[in-house]
Amino acid sequence: MSYNASQTTDTAIVVKAVSKCYHIYSKPQDRLKQSIMPRLQRALGMQEKAYSREFWALRDVSFTLKKGETLGIIGRNGSGKSTLLQLICGTLSPTEGQVQTFGRVAALLELGAGFNPEFTGRENVYLSAAFYGLTKEQTDARFDDIVDFSEIRDFIDQPVKTYSSGMFVRLAFATIAHVDADILIIDEALAVGDAIFTQKCMRFLRKFKEEKTLLFVSHDSTSVIALCDKALWLSDGSMKELGEAKETCEHYLNFILGATQAKELQEQTEASASARKLREIWAGEHRYASAGPLSLFQSNLQASAQTDPLGAQIKHVNVTAEDGSDIRAIKGGEVVRLSIHAVAFTELKSPVLGFYIKDRLGQFLFGSNTLSIENHLPPVAAAGQAFRADFTFAMPWLAGGDYSIQVAVADGTQQDHTSHHWVHDAVIFHCSHDPSASGLIGIPMLDIQLSIDSETGH
Repeated sequence: MSYNASQTTDTAIVVKAVSKCYHIYSKPQDRLKQSIMPRLQRALGMQEKAYSREFWALRDVSFTLKKGETLGIIGRNGSGKSTLLQLICGTLSPTEGQVQTFGRVAALLELGAGFNPEFTGRENVYLSAAFYGLTKEQTDARFDDIVDFSEIRDFIDQPVKTYSSGMFVRLAFATIAHVDADILIIDEALAVGDAIFTQKCMRFLRKFKEEKTLLFVSHDSTSVIALCDKALWLSDGSMKELGEAKETCEHYLNFILGATQAKELQEQTEASASARKLREIWAGEHRYASAGPLSLFQSNLQASAQTDPLGAQIKHVNVTAEDGSDIRAIKGGEVVRLSIHAVAFTELKSPVLGFYIKDRLGQFLFGSNTLSIENHLPPVAAAGQAFRADFTFAMPWLAGGDYSIQVAVADGTQQDHTSHHWVHDAVIFHCSHDPSASGLIGIPMLDIQLSIDSETGH
């Protein structure tokens, strides 16, 4: 890794054909043998013997990140995410390839990194700030802001080994937030913080990424979509996909859901000749006609559907007014009906249909499913049988912008179910800005009154 303070380019990070290999030893003594025996074997003209096996944590990873860009890194545990971040931070050296950073890098990696558990919180703040290049005078000037941000002033002079994981993260994040970093790297550490502090950190990160560079690792794809411009999907140490955050995260989620359920249902769905025949029939003209052209809603079912449904498939999604008529405008407060039509390829003992409404960043705003029906036992859907769900609800106030409806069909209970088919953007609609919308969604008020008390307030 290199850092050139005089660099004039707008590039922040360059990762070029980077690979990282570890040697795995079966027994502790093999490590000693590996350091001695190959040299001895070469000297004696013997064939060399390896006492370790290679494990490539990363293979041929390359990307360039410009200043002001934000990259989310996603993937399963063991895919190489943390290794990549450590290479960028400089705490590891690549086996092959090159990593370059331009600017001051600050990182919040695994819990405990960078802090001495025997030192007090105060001492660790000064130690960490010095590591990032701040002088004692600069840290003195920022110390109160750091402590205020962390909200643990009463414990700042206690050894950090006595801190809870949440307190530890508070102080660590507060420190890196005040070192004037050009590149900030966050690796899952915020997952242990409480909700209020996490929101505080997310507000800081949103402001930080307006002008500087952020690398963000999280298993929460919604956070990646909300924070990041691009996403890098790692799988078994290799680059699976690098692209726009929303699209890449959706591909990753499709892969995860499909991989965990496809094996379970493979024999059931593909060994059945009747199921294959039903697929062919339903792949053609679907049986449900649209209620009519909609000026506000646009169906996108075919383009965004999961390509390989398992035991059931969504065939049609429709949004109308409560009485079934077309919707011509949405302001908020209108009662709408969302209808989801599906067909079973195999018997579904407890079919479930549900939906989420998402904003343009892919953030889930609200949703529901048929398991929400109180005291209701779902009917069995036989193979070849069509079924539907109708959700009637008052549309909340929505800020101006584009929105989409994600729908899914599953079988089981809320806690234990198998997803058969899901469509990320089954319906897309646009809302014009309305002053009544505040935040992500606004609540249609039943009544608002303003009155003046007859008595003078004190």
